[in-house]
Amino acid sequence: MGDPKRQRKKFDTPRFPWQMDTLDAELKLLGQYGLRNKREIWRHKTLLSKYRGIGRSLLGMSVEERSEQEKQLLNRLNRLGILSEEAALDDVLDLTLGDILERRLQTLVFQRGLSQSIQQARQLIAHGHIAIDGRRVSSPSYLVLRDEEEKLSYSPKSPLTDPDHPLTKAASIPAEPVSESNEENSHE
Repeated sequence: MGDPKRQRKKFDTPRFPWQMDTLDAELKLLGQYGLRNKREIWRHKTLLSKYRGIGRSLLGMSVEERSEQEKQLLNRLNRLGILSEEAALDDVLDLTLGDILERRLQTLVFQRGLSQSIQQARQLIAHGHIAIDGRRVSSPSYLVLRDEEEKLSYSPKSPLTDPDHPLTKAASIPAEPVSESNEENSHE
């Protein structure tokens, strides 16, 4: 069982951490998804490898043995929004790290337009301004379930619920694209 007071490591480190292509790929993911450090990447990679490992072991079983476990795995990944409802076991092996990172609360807050940048999304979550179904969530790495996705909003007690708040106004107004006519007028 282990000591409940002591946290266990939830990730595996890379086998060859100093390879240049690995470092570049990790750095790109850090910037794209606004992650705090590489441990967050490694934690999601470990989760991905567990799901893929279960999928590989199920493919090695006979059809009768694996039917219920396969259904449980596919239902879990469907609830997380990582796979579609009509996905097969082979689709589990095709999963990438980006599929999991797209389901993080931080990413969805930014995609929903509740923040202006991915880093600001992380800050809003950490400061308690984001809620799912009225319940405040303060972990940016929380994996949002498919049915929770539409319930994502500002926390009821947050000052950001006021439509006159400067951040709310800035987030709701999309940036105006620069058209050619505007460029011509600005050069004259």
